[in-house]
Amino acid sequence: MRPPAVDYLYELFRSPLFLSAFFSWFVAQILKALIEAVKQRSRNSRDLMVTLFWKTGGMPSSHSSTVTAMATAVGFEYGVGDPLFSISLVFSLLVIRDALGVRRAAGVQAQSLNKLGTELNRRYGIEFSPVREVNGHTVAEVSVGMLLGFFIAVAFSIL
Repeated sequence: MRPPAVDYLYELFRSPLFLSAFFSWFVAQILKALIEAVKQRSRNSRDLMVTLFWKTGGMPSSHSSTVTAMATAVGFEYGVGDPLFSISLVFSLLVIRDALGVRRAAGVQAQSLNKLGTELNRRYGIEFSPVREVNGHTVAEVSVGMLLGFFIAVAFSIL
């Protein structure tokens, strides 16, 4: 007899909802790493691993891919009239809006602060520690992520 935890994990890894969300994130990150490697002409495996697991921003949006896959899979599993679909749809819209607007604006603001701090340091010797520049997403990156998530969820839900 298996322990209950193993049964729960088995059910989780068979769930089209989990599989859709996980593979959408994973495929988006792989594509992002490959695109970044081609753009930067980098063959450094460390850079690819950092991009694969930690990098935000870039093509396609793994945030948009993951939440779109989740909402789509919930819609297939429970129907679009179910309250769980409404919750996942609203959650998805919030995450996508954040990926497009808030994070992008914060990244632009961080770039401006870093330029200002660097200039103050150069001119007046004022100590400055740069802030992290968060990469947001463009409309194209979010759109491709959403399409990727949708089609992966459809595949896991139908197959």
